Order: sequence, then C-alpha cells, then structure tokens
Amino acid sequence: MNQLNERDLHQHVIIVAWLHIITDALFLLMGCFIFFLLAGIGVAVDESDATPILIVVGLCSGSFMVVLALPGIIAGIALLKRKAWGRILAIAVGVFSLINIPLGTLIGGYTLFVLLQESATPYFAGAGTDSAAVTTVPE
Repeated sequence: MNQLNERDLHQHVIIVAWLHIITDALFLLMGCFIFFLLAGIGVAVDESDATPILIVVGLCSGSFMVVLALPGIIAGIALLKRKAWGRILAIAVGVFSLINIPLGTLIGGYTLFVLLQESATPYFAGAGTDSAAVTTVPE
C-alpha cells in the first residue's frame, strides 16, 4: 500500500472530510424531502385512513435517513478540525458506507485508504498539542 507523507495526507483528509459532509448533507436533505413528500401526499389525498399512515411512514423514513446522515457530517467536521475521535468516527462511517453501492463503496474505500495510513495517527495526535511546549524526558 502506498504511504502518504504529511502534506499529501493533509490534502486527502480534507477531501475525505468534504466528501462525507457533502454526501451526508444530501442524504439528510433526501430524508427531509421524503418526509415532506409523503406527508404532503397524505394531506393532499384527503383520505382519512391514508393521511396518518403516510405521515407516520414519512416521519419514520425521513428520521431514519437523518439519523444515518448525522454521523458522516459530524465526522467530516471533526476531520477538518483534526480531532482524533473524528478519525475513528470517519473510519466507522467509511466501513458502513461500503455497503452503499456504488458511490458509498468508493467513498468508504477512499476513507479507509486515507485514514488507515501509518502517518494518520501522528497527524491527528499532534493536532491539539502546543508546538511551543517543551517536553522533558526524566533520566
């Protein structure tokens, strides 16, 4: 496997972060659209039996899609801020994305390729440290 240096890793982490933010934001919007579509159809048909069923189905479907989209958006934002927990969350999101053929498989594979690099551990570990701090090693 090709190893990325820190400069290349930085570029790829930004790409991975924005891929997750954009694709999951679209997924979130789709969930909202499905809710409003089904609820709107339920109200428009003016059928006493169908209206509550369509509203509940729309609410459940839309809420499910929103809940599935939030971890990816959060992971993308955390990757942009170089949070170590964001890397772990993005790896988990990437693994679950693999089953979403074909686009999710590509994004999930790319996420795993970038975030499982050996250079990714120090990249995320050094994000919150103060570079001016001096560490001493006891003798």
